[in-house]
Amino acid sequence: MKCIVTGGAGFIGSHIVDRLIEDGNEVISLDNESATSNKEFYWNPQAYKAVLDICDYDKIEPLFKSVDCVFHLAAEARIQPAIKNPCKASATNVLGTCNVLQAARENGVDRVIYSSTSSAYGLINSPPLIEDMPNDCLNPYSVTKVAGEELCKMYTKLFGLKTLIFRYFNVYGERQPIKGQYAPVVGIFLCQTEAGEPMTIVGDGLQKRDFTHVSDVVEANILAMNSESASICGETCNIGTGKNYSVLELAKMIGVKYTYIPERLGEARVTLADITKAKSLLDWRPKVELKDWIREYADVQY
Repeated sequence: MKCIVTGGAGFIGSHIVDRLIEDGNEVISLDNESATSNKEFYWNPQAYKAVLDICDYDKIEPLFKSVDCVFHLAAEARIQPAIKNPCKASATNVLGTCNVLQAARENGVDRVIYSSTSSAYGLINSPPLIEDMPNDCLNPYSVTKVAGEELCKMYTKLFGLKTLIFRYFNVYGERQPIKGQYAPVVGIFLCQTEAGEPMTIVGDGLQKRDFTHVSDVVEANILAMNSESASICGETCNIGTGKNYSVLELAKMIGVKYTYIPERLGEARVTLADITKAKSLLDWRPKVELKDWIREYADVQY
């Protein structure tokens, strides 16, 4: 197959690019290199490198010619930066997503797999979180990602473009962002511990998260690309583990030194995925356990 991965030089996207190349696919990796929390950008030399912004329709549209599948991961992808700059988040996550969908439609792309977020569930829903629960967007990031979901559904219903939406739960793993105070917590804690600094726990540390390894996210995307089932079109699937840990528990898995910083606005207290739908539609199951990965990471690093 010929595939485009937007955000292809970032954390999750680069892993998808690598897997697609390993499986013998032709890949276009599209990224504007704007993510400030990445340690570096990961360009697979066997993929076509396109340093472009998804907000520039005229420049990205020609890349979609003869493409079979689009993995759309490019986004303003963190809660706190989106709170600081809602306009930038809206431009990338809404206009940019519409551009990707329209380019796919105009060029006869078979399907678009859209990466969204568990932040859509907010505070009003009691875990485990199920896809048909009402949205409760607490910040510009979740608002704009849910708007992208609605665009995907509309393009499926109105134009017949096959789409599938994945809501990821706290993805971690190799190449995870580690720069800046708003990088994901696993990456921050590991980076602080390696530097001999105390881990900075936001609030009381009792907030719980469903931590999902990037390899499990990649596998879900590959299964979605290869699925011949019409039942996945226009659907939304949680990609998590169905198990959660508090931030304090995470800190104790990694090290012994930690300190507390003030709680942040706009973030959910507990996330826990119900993954029944992904199991049913894609025959997908998570394989990596957080504790095991941290233990193996420590063995390699130390």
